[in-house]
Formats: sequence, C-alpha cells, structure tokens
Amino acid sequence: MEFLITEISGLLIIKPDVFRDDRGYFFESYNQDKFDSYGLDVTFVQDNESRSKKNVVRGLHFQVPPYEQGKLVRVVQGAILDVAVDIRRASPTYGKWSSVELSGENKWMYWIPPGFAHGFVTLEDDTVVFYKCTNIYNKESERSIIWNDPDLKIDWGVKDPVVSERDNKAPRFNEIKTPF
Repeated sequence: MEFLITEISGLLIIKPDVFRDDRGYFFESYNQDKFDSYGLDVTFVQDNESRSKKNVVRGLHFQVPPYEQGKLVRVVQGAILDVAVDIRRASPTYGKWSSVELSGENKWMYWIPPGFAHGFVTLEDDTVVFYKCTNIYNKESERSIIWNDPDLKIDWGVKDPVVSERDNKAPRFNEIKTPF
C-alpha cells in the first residue's frame, strides 16, 4: 500500500498493492496497521455506498463537530472524479480544492480528513462508490457548499451534470461558517 501526498496537507491518495492473475485480482482495501504506521490514527464507524448513472454530481458535503467525518473513498465499479475542498480556516490552502480520478480499475483510494467538503462526479454509468467514515451520519450536523461555486472554480469535467435539488440550493463557499 502506497500513501501519496497531495498538494493540500492532509489529503492522501492511497494505492493498494493489487495482485492479479488468470483468476482475477486480490487487494487489501484497508489495513489498520498500515494506516497506523503512516501516522493516521483513525477509527472507522460507518460504511456508505452509492450507485449512480454517468454525470451525477454529489456534494460538496461535510459535517460539523461533534459529528465531523474523515472519509476513505474508493470506487468498486465505474469511475469518479473525487473532489475535496479545504475548509480549515487556518490552513494555507483554505478554499483550495484537489481532485483525483478513482475507478474500479485503478483501485485507488482517497483519504479525506475532517475539515474538508467532499463531492464527486461519476464518469461512467452504474458507478458504485464505497467509503468508510470516522463518525456516524448526523442530519443536524450536515452542511453543503454549492457544487458549482464561482469562487472555487472546480472543474468537474462534465457539461450537463445531474444534481440533486438540495445540492443545487446549497450556499456558496463565502457564505458558510466553518468550525474547522
């Protein structure tokens, strides 16, 4: 398992060792000892999975304390562009975003710690996204930033995205009050 540092402190791309042969493949999608040895002291308490058609945008979502969540995201089938926005006020990259393409083929994972808004766009039909969370979902703690915020200028790479009504009505980045 290889941990790659991104341009934003805290965000990591994780490349598992995938063993392929004529039967198929095998890989560890999570190993607590490897996370511990890298200095990531995390405990996962909830798993989530979504299935979407092509060009669906989900996000940008986050939860405020005491229900803030770190997420370990991977794609089981299909592909996504996964996006994380730094909402940590004291961070030198506050308001900046980073993205990575995750797919069922590359098996990469994205570690997104608390203090980030998270979203993704599906690049293929029948994309299945699986992610582990460090805290439980709490509706009252849930917050969003509008996915197409003109100040963030996220390049989702799609012309006609499918977006929920809730995500289309989310506040702009400069309107949120981040506790991070």
